[in-house]
Amino acid sequence: MRRKKTFKSEIAPDPMYNDVRLARFINNVMKGGKKSVAERVVYDALEIVKSKTKTKNPLEVFNKAMDNAAPLVEVKSRRVGGANYQVPYEVRGKRKEALATRWIIGAARSKKGKPMAEKLAQEFIDASNNQGEAMRKRENMHRMAEANKAFAHFAW
Repeated sequence: MRRKKTFKSEIAPDPMYNDVRLARFINNVMKGGKKSVAERVVYDALEIVKSKTKTKNPLEVFNKAMDNAAPLVEVKSRRVGGANYQVPYEVRGKRKEALATRWIIGAARSKKGKPMAEKLAQEFIDASNNQGEAMRKRENMHRMAEANKAFAHFAW
């Protein structure tokens, strides 16, 4: 029996920059349903980015960071004939963004000693310059996919 078709809920754009991608990012930063705290952290981070990079629009730095951190390929485990292979797959649109978001937030949270807004701002700047923890994660994923390219024929 087939299940009911699931529908993704539409996310309203964030109030300050009117951007859906930023609203999704804020929702991922949020812990325990405290959206106002998450909004304050992200907006403060964007203000810090604005002052550090001397750009008029910090949303450009945010979007560049998200695009740079998004992986192109990933490996998934596939069992074939009693052996597990790491098979490289192309990453699709929404998953690309979700991974980039998760990596940037995780990298910011793993740093110690500064407020979250400062850590997030630094991670945005680093990722937009192809540096930082999120970019290292992306490179590791690409390296694993490259190393396991021989098993690409198991992708079906």
